[in-house]
Formats: sequence, C-alpha cells, structure tokens
Amino acid sequence: MMNFRTAVAILSLFLLSTMVKAQYTMHKMISVGYTYQNQSFGEVGGKLLFLKNDDVIYRLGGSALMGSTDSKFAIMPKLQADVLLNFQKDVDFYHSYYFLVGAEGTNKYVAPKIGVTLFGMLDLTGGYAFPIGDTRLNGKEMKGLNINFTLNIPTVFIHDMFK
Repeated sequence: MMNFRTAVAILSLFLLSTMVKAQYTMHKMISVGYTYQNQSFGEVGGKLLFLKNDDVIYRLGGSALMGSTDSKFAIMPKLQADVLLNFQKDVDFYHSYYFLVGAEGTNKYVAPKIGVTLFGMLDLTGGYAFPIGDTRLNGKEMKGLNINFTLNIPTVFIHDMFK
C-alpha cells in the first residue's frame, strides 16, 4: 500500500511539473549588486525568472552577500522571491519598467521590500529588515533600513556574446 502511494505521488508530481513548464517560460540570470543592511555588502548570485505573459513576472533567487563587518570579512547566504507587476496595455516599447514587491531572507534577517525595476534587469528596492532571533554578524545586529541595487544579466545575452 505504501509503495502504491509513493508511486502515485511521484507520478502526480511529474505530471504537475510538466504542466507548469508548459504554462510558464523560465529564464536564468546572473545577478550582481550592492546591498545596504547596517553595513555595505556586495552581492553575487543567480535568479530564475518565470513568466506566462509580461504583465506579471515571478523571480526566485539565491546569492551571497559579502562585506566587512567590524573589520572582519563576512559572507551571508541570501534567498529572495519577487513579483514584478506592470499592467500597462498598448505601449510602443514593451514594458520598460515594473513595480517590484518581494522579500529576502538570510540566516540573520528577513526583509520585505518594494521598488522598481527597469526591463527586469536593473532593480532598485528598499525595505526594512527584521532580525531572526538574537543573531548577529560579527557582533553587529542586522535590522533596520534595507536598500538593494542589483543588475540582473540574462545568461542568453552572455551566451550570444561569445558566439
């Protein structure tokens, strides 16, 4: 009985993932940027962009925040999820800017954020970080104003440059 349930669950998961792939287009991107969270950090990572049409776009990403805190080099992993919104209809130039709503989290803080993005490639966001418990980074508390400036480069562009 347990093997049958497992087989049905795996088959259902496979079929659902096939349907999702058929409905959404996925694009891979490399991201580099700057983050201010009580300290300046450089950011390097990757994102996946999912879209069905260009009015609502979903992005998931992971990156590493690197910087110096209290004269010690520190690295924090960061996960993020964003929704890009633009409901302008009948525009000459395809949606040039989107409003961005999202959240990011590290092992030190969680930060909801809002902002704007140009073509989904150049992001400027701001939010407020809430610390997770009593965690600190080299003795410094990670809470308060959170500002992000990020450049997202689609891997298709990189591939086409070296053809």
